Amino acid sequence: MEIKSVFENNAEMPVKYTADSDNINPPLEITGIPEGSKSLVLIVDDPDAERVVGYTWIHWIRFNIPVDGNSIKIDGGDEPGVGGFSSYKSGKYGGPNPPAGSGVHRYFFKIYALDSELDLDESSDKNKVLAAMEGHVLGNAELVGIYSRD
Repeated sequence: MEIKSVFENNAEMPVKYTADSDNINPPLEITGIPEGSKSLVLIVDDPDAERVVGYTWIHWIRFNIPVDGNSIKIDGGDEPGVGGFSSYKSGKYGGPNPPAGSGVHRYFFKIYALDSELDLDESSDKNKVLAAMEGHVLGNAELVGIYSRD
């Protein structure tokens, strides 16, 4: 599997996709989805927030993203599947919003192909989603974007 966007892996995210501008998710293209996949899970988090708030900040969780073939595109501003509970207390995308002076933050866009859908509701946080995924992951990929206000 592979996940691509308008920025290269480990490159700066365009400001449009941050809290400093439109705050919409970047377009994503997922290819090489394994045969037999029934749904996708997308988790976007910032482990560098730990040095500021004491834990990894969860920016976006989407699960039960429909699969039709071996690739999908998620347009900028699109919210496919079901939204899980992020650190913003929402199922919607919350873009990079690092405090000034906290250095460069890495935003991990993690995609997982599952052999089933998850029997969860929108109140499900990252830990519940990861637990429900256990034993159902057929493939995964990761893309890292960076952003800073320094």
